[in-house]
Amino acid sequence: MRFLSTLFIVTIFAFPLSAADEELKKAVALYASFDEWPEADVGSGDPRFWTRLNDAKEKGKFVHTKGFDAMVFGINKKGVQGGCLEAKDVLPENGRIYFPAKGNIGYREGGWSGALSVWINTDPNTLLKTKFCDPIQITQKGANNGGIWFDFNDAKPRDMRHGVFTAVGEGEKPLTEEGDDAPMVRVPRVAFKQGEWRHIVLNWKNLDTGKKDAISQLYIDGKLIGEVKDRAIGMKWDMEKAGIYVAVNYIGLLDELAVFGRALSENEIASLHKTPGLLSGLKKK
Repeated sequence: MRFLSTLFIVTIFAFPLSAADEELKKAVALYASFDEWPEADVGSGDPRFWTRLNDAKEKGKFVHTKGFDAMVFGINKKGVQGGCLEAKDVLPENGRIYFPAKGNIGYREGGWSGALSVWINTDPNTLLKTKFCDPIQITQKGANNGGIWFDFNDAKPRDMRHGVFTAVGEGEKPLTEEGDDAPMVRVPRVAFKQGEWRHIVLNWKNLDTGKKDAISQLYIDGKLIGEVKDRAIGMKWDMEKAGIYVAVNYIGLLDELAVFGRALSENEIASLHKTPGLLSGLKKK
């Protein structure tokens, strides 16, 4: 497997924004245009992709490596705005790429909010090779360590689901994805088609407060689809180990990824959907 990692000089291109857009820009913690390279343009933490693989010597452990497999991940020039990330295949050894979460997301003990915006272009019913696929998964290790994600499941045709799972303490019963009480939003028989760009936003408030006031919302193409609410949800991450995982078992295109340090308003989400290049003024070359 060949991994690439690079350091290069950047130039910032700035475009005039409205006052509301300026406020939205200030809230960005991580932004990846994917116009030129599989790397973030803006990141308060590490802007580079890392790769996590199963440890072949010790079950349940992982090997983390800077960079990514350039045979699997690259740039396609036909993005929703400029270029985009193209995922061509599934990594072996349960492999996945991620941005380190430290500094790139607004997590803090005692309560925090945030949002993630991304455009995807895939057909989950014809392109995906595995039972489950997570275009986005924010976690330390897995759902039971606390996780915010959306995925396509193994139904035929597939469902799309957004989950926000609280961390499970030692000796506590793990959460399941089944049943009406699961902290999930479900979109049955999702009909996404290859060649069509769809805008996805995960928008959350009041995580890790210790109170039953957490909210996490799923928006598709600017419209609120559903939400998890009135729960006590805590991630309790070790930020040295947490990651913003991208394109896990995903095959297709992914573009304009942004993580925000606060929750977004409905108007801000609508603006991101209406103008896919709204954050392109943050772009580096």
